[in-house]
Amino acid sequence: MSVGWGFVGTGGIARSVAEALELAPGGRLVAVASREAERAERFAADRGGDVHPYDDVAAMLADPAVDAVYVATTHPQHHAPAKAALLAGKAVLVEKPMTVSLAATRDLLATAAERSVFCMEAYWTRFLPGTVALLDLIASGQVGQVHGLHADFGFPAPESLTRFHDPAIGGGSLFDLGPYPVGLALTLFGSPRSVGVAGSLADSGVDRQVALALDWASGAVAALSTTMVARTPSRAWIEAGEAWIEVDPVLPAAPGFTVHTTGPDGADVATHHDHAVAHGHRFMLEHVHECLAAGRTTSPLVTPQFSLDLATVFEAAVEQLGIVRAAEVLDAAD
Repeated sequence: MSVGWGFVGTGGIARSVAEALELAPGGRLVAVASREAERAERFAADRGGDVHPYDDVAAMLADPAVDAVYVATTHPQHHAPAKAALLAGKAVLVEKPMTVSLAATRDLLATAAERSVFCMEAYWTRFLPGTVALLDLIASGQVGQVHGLHADFGFPAPESLTRFHDPAIGGGSLFDLGPYPVGLALTLFGSPRSVGVAGSLADSGVDRQVALALDWASGAVAALSTTMVARTPSRAWIEAGEAWIEVDPVLPAAPGFTVHTTGPDGADVATHHDHAVAHGHRFMLEHVHECLAAGRTTSPLVTPQFSLDLATVFEAAVEQLGIVRAAEVLDAAD
């Protein structure tokens, strides 16, 4: 089985995933849709000429060569094309965050479940070799029980990066950068018991920076932060009973990690594990291909519950800080 992909959106992330798809066995790009015909035609031409450009999502969804749809529009515009694809019976991979409201995320997942159609959030970091090796190490018990996580992601976003500054396209550090530190916490510990939030807003109402404190019934805790006004290490460290683990920057790429233990003389013993790769999205795409070949309607790794948990954490931040987000997204599930 070779999965025929149709992309909705032609921006930078769509191009990165298209390049990765060329390296991922089991799938090929067959179509792309954009509201601007010229952008779709240019994207298709850049991919070698075998990709059909559409200026209408509905027309692309009617193409029998399209088996799966990757939604790569700006955050507030994920819901409509993703839902249309699910209703058309197409498997869906939705760029993270799945939507910018808990209600809209619930609606997509409910639609997928009702229609028995595959739907997954594109949390690509979960499938990287570095992340897999990290989780395998923790599961082995070698570092003891994991009790805590500190993770951040941020940099000063210039005004030219409008996706950070405009509420209409999902502006702010939380929606753009938050899936990485929050996603790691959810991967390690599951659904949090509580979410504490602090932060500051720009004049536009989007968040400038956000600090999150999460805890779990197990006793685990996480301190997470995002910012679009300051440079940060953009790394993580994990605290366990027998060691602490430092995840290399930049956090989304999970290029490697260092395990710190205590030697017989009491000195720190650091063991580095290198897992840097290029075109990291290919591992996520391979996973989707495997799920579809197996007839799965959900991923066992980036589950619907993961997406609900991520949306729940973001919803708490929006409500507690008063973050302004695109009004149409709030009604997207109606």
